[in-house]
Amino acid sequence: MLNPSEKNRLIAGVDEAGRGPWAGPVMAAAVILDPLKPIAGLADSKTLSEKKREALAITIKAQALSWCVAEASVEEIDQLNILQATLLAMQRALAGLPIPADEALIDGNRLPSLTIPASAIVKGDSKVAAISAASILAKVARDQLMLDYSRQFPDFAFHQHKGYGTAQHSAELAAFGVLAVHRKSFKPIAKLVNACG
Repeated sequence: MLNPSEKNRLIAGVDEAGRGPWAGPVMAAAVILDPLKPIAGLADSKTLSEKKREALAITIKAQALSWCVAEASVEEIDQLNILQATLLAMQRALAGLPIPADEALIDGNRLPSLTIPASAIVKGDSKVAAISAASILAKVARDQLMLDYSRQFPDFAFHQHKGYGTAQHSAELAAFGVLAVHRKSFKPIAKLVNACG
């Protein structure tokens, strides 16, 4: 049974997108859902079609009490490592909430350093609606960035492989070299950088 003071606690779900790719920032989102406006269809973003994710992202932004998408840059990933950069992006997403959270529920098994109570929930994006919402916002924001990259760097099909280490991406790197948006600390990219002197 919740104490009366706990009933109105604002709990943010937090998730990331883009830990594994060879290129681009890692994104994180924090979402505080409105209990009076439940959103149907929330699920782990990876299980949803692109069209469904984009439609849900619009609804989440319209109906959530508070939301923020943040990132850690390629430079920060290379400097800190991907885990620490991911935690930094999560900190930024929570710090950027227009209405701050009293507590955070974070997907995964690691917690960023926070000033509010927080819990790590493994597979939280399929268990907690607010984390599902965060996973959708982070994924949609990152996919949009990859679409921008594909226009900026037309030799690379970022709109298709999303920066992940596919055979197509490997072939593009071999043909056209490493871009500023590639993560130089990731082994396949580091190998290419070293091979090119």
